[in-house]
Amino acid sequence: MKPFLLTAFLICLLAALKAQPNQQMNNDQQDQALIRQALENNYFKGIYEGDIDLLKQVYYKDVLMFGDVQGAPYFRTLDQYLDGVKNRKSPRDSGKPFKTDIISIKLINSIAVAELKVKMYDFNYHEFLSFHKLDGKWLIVNKMISDVNE
Repeated sequence: MKPFLLTAFLICLLAALKAQPNQQMNNDQQDQALIRQALENNYFKGIYEGDIDLLKQVYYKDVLMFGDVQGAPYFRTLDQYLDGVKNRKSPRDSGKPFKTDIISIKLINSIAVAELKVKMYDFNYHEFLSFHKLDGKWLIVNKMISDVNE
């Protein structure tokens, strides 16, 4: 009788342990899909069209942006960045190449990092965007960019 109870207990325990990661995996897949959607529908589209209203929807209000462009240090607040987007010719209107690639999205609980490539104008940006899930919405809270030769 004891071996039977022990076996039944172990089977139930394994089933319970196995069920938990599947739920987490489903949540991770849903959150990754939401981040991908924010990137494609707000971030990439906003950059391409020069639409600051789309960009405002994906950026946290106090986001900071750091990196280098053509070897020079780059630092922007959200207001500085949006002002630059508003006052430049959009990639769509410039006729220059525009290509985006989501390399990876790494996710842990309410934080995530997306690695991207964005080709626009004569620049090839390699980017790392930090996301945080705030009030059920994934927002970019930090942006790191580097203009690379390709």
